[in-house]
Amino acid sequence: MLDNADLGKLIVRLTLGGLLLFHGVDKLLDGTGFIERELASHGLPAFLAYGVFTGELIAPLMVILGYQTRIGALLIVINMVVAIALVHAHQLIALGRNGGLVLELQYFYLLSALALIFLGPGKYKLKN
Repeated sequence: MLDNADLGKLIVRLTLGGLLLFHGVDKLLDGTGFIERELASHGLPAFLAYGVFTGELIAPLMVILGYQTRIGALLIVINMVVAIALVHAHQLIALGRNGGLVLELQYFYLLSALALIFLGPGKYKLKN
């Protein structure tokens, strides 16, 4: 018998990890130049841009697989807080043309990852 709570956790994990993973693959293919420039504009070393691979490739895979989900989710939270602080701080409550928040996607990633920290992976996961 399927456990609805565990199925819900799996759906959240697959959605969060799957969608964020596309951002990581994009950076893997196209590079981290934009992030390097943003870091430099804030007086931070450009090599920190490679941390995005942890937050947008490794952490989403951890979340998708249910392997150390809480740690993967924490890495996503950190990644999103840094992204919001560096790039989007001026848009925290800005509305888009259609009435939604400009940062809907960033907030989705941040808050879904935060929820997974508290919920855990559920029973449909890799054994760890």
